[in-house]
Formats: sequence, structure tokens, C-alpha cells
Amino acid sequence: MYKGQKIAVAVPAYNEEKLIGEVIKTMPPLVDLIVIVDDQSADRTFDIASKSTDPRVIAIRHEKNTGVGGAIMTAHHRILEEGADIAVVMAGDGQMDPDYLPALLNPIADDGYDYAKGNRFWSEDSLRGMPRYRVFGNVVLTFMTKMASGYWNLFDPQNGYTAIRTDALKELPLGDIRQGYVFENDMLIHLNIANKRIKDVAIPAKYGNEQSSIKLWKIIPQFMNFLTWRYFHRIYHKYVLQSFSPIALFLLSGFLLTAWGIGFGIWVIVQTIGPATASTGTVILSVIPFMTGFQLLLAALVLDIIAEPK
Repeated sequence: MYKGQKIAVAVPAYNEEKLIGEVIKTMPPLVDLIVIVDDQSADRTFDIASKSTDPRVIAIRHEKNTGVGGAIMTAHHRILEEGADIAVVMAGDGQMDPDYLPALLNPIADDGYDYAKGNRFWSEDSLRGMPRYRVFGNVVLTFMTKMASGYWNLFDPQNGYTAIRTDALKELPLGDIRQGYVFENDMLIHLNIANKRIKDVAIPAKYGNEQSSIKLWKIIPQFMNFLTWRYFHRIYHKYVLQSFSPIALFLLSGFLLTAWGIGFGIWVIVQTIGPATASTGTVILSVIPFMTGFQLLLAALVLDIIAEPK
């Protein structure tokens, strides 16, 4: 127990036979339950976890590989069954430093936040040991996720060291949250739709001998496509279905007017190539809609930032 809260830790693991034992061994005493989900590893990860002498360990093995998000979802379902108050996610490769677990739990236990996540970007010192390509990838994905999720104050959205109040977890459509590498991003989007408060916690990066299989040049285009569609998904559910907001009206009008201004402007340019000259009225038909649409989009952006759950 921690401050009267029953703490459960979800540990997604895939081919972590060299590290999973150390993850179990270093789990702090304040943790009441450790749910390890082996995502159909090809090594002895499940055997080591299932034979652990730690009475807090529950080992589950997937019959089919689902990705890290799928493993976390399986663990969350079991955690809810066990009646825990806070569910934490710690990777099976030992990247999440257990010494920082209290710092992650305090915003939820003391300050009423629904979700807390690690942030490795608070200082340059905290980034020592993180590969530069991963720093770059996280910066790009951070700005994309800010817009898609509506949490403009967050950073490092790919940080998987998280804690969530199980009452908040129960309100989320767990079956709709995407699995795989986009799991953390989609979780944030659904939390915003549910108007849940989140908190960034300064936690330095910790890298050992684990090898990442992520190829940024492949996943960034996939993230861009996914986050674009999820942005409109959030706007529709939060600002149309829940309560019709001026944000939705500004966005729709802004997109239409901006698109008209750009499209009509291109048509005018094409038609006036050579000796022909566009009239003032024709130019205005392009410029005014574009400027008005841009102002509406800017207004929608500002209102969305103000609407962030606090």
C-alpha cells in the first residue's frame, strides 16, 4: 500500500529473459501486485516470471503477439479484477527506475490527478545515455501528440512510465485504444475526451543493454497518419457529441474557407499566366476567405488550448 492506495504494476514483456528477473527483484515494497504479461516471447521470459518466488507476481502469457499496447491492456484488465486503486506501467526491460515510483504516484495520491507520466526532457542531464535519434523522434512525436491529444503542456508522450487511477481507467473505452507503439498516444487522446487531468513528472532516462526494434523512418509516417485521424476523432467526440462547441464550428468554417482561398488562388494564378491579369475582385475572392479561415483556425487552436483539463 502507498498512502492508503493499493498499487499494481503492469509489466509488458517480450523476449526479456535477461532482464525480467531483475525487474521483479527491484520492485519496491510499496507495490502490492505485479502483473507480468509475456507477449508470446520466443525465449524463457514467461518461465522466469511464472516461477518467481515473489508472491505479488501474476504471470500471463499471450497465445498471440499483440504488441506492447495489447500486453498492457491485458494487464490492466487483470488489475481491475484485483481491485487495485492505481495501475502503473513499468517495462520488462528495466528502463523504468523504481526509485522514481513514489514521485509518479504522488500527483494521483495527493493532488487528485487521474494520470501521471514520466518526462525525460526536463533537463539535459536526464537525457544522457538516450540515443540521439530517439531524442529527435520523441521531439517530433511530442508536438504531433500535443495537437492530437489536446494536452498542450505535456512532453515526451512516448514515455511508457505511467500511472493511472483505476476509477479513470474504468471510464475509458479500453477496447478502442490502439495497441502497438501508438498505445501511449491514443491513451492520452481518450483521456482528454474523458476530461481527465494529467501530470508530467520529471524522470531521467535510463538505458542499459536493451535493444530497441523501433525504426523511426518507418513509424513517424505511420504516427502522422494515425494522429491526424485521431485529432478529428477527439474534436468530434469532445466538441460535437459531448456538447456542441464553437471550436468545432471554427474548425469546420476555417478549413472550408482556407481550402477555398488556397484552391481558388491557385486557379487564379493558373488562369492569369501570360498577358492576362486578375481583377481586384477576383483576388479578393481568394485572399479574404483564406485570411478569414486562417483566423478561425487560430481561434479554434487557442480555445482548444484553454479547454485542456486542469
